[in-house]
Amino acid sequence: MNVGTVLRADRAERAAFAAWRRGQLDEAGFPAALAASLADDQRVDLHALIELVERGCRPELAARIAVPLEVELFS
Repeated sequence: MNVGTVLRADRAERAAFAAWRRGQLDEAGFPAALAASLADDQRVDLHALIELVERGCRPELAARIAVPLEVELFS
């Protein structure tokens, strides 16, 4: 296996993981643009976001609460 093959596999795996995260956020009621932005950044705690929403928090507010300060929500 060469380096190019490994890099392509790594990119594909990351894309699949981000898609799964985006789907989880979509199911929890996050708007599409916010879900996409949050799903792509692995520093964001997916489970904390979903738990906040399940407890009655609006998705936008959950993002403000759970996302690290250095993360741009809409970059």
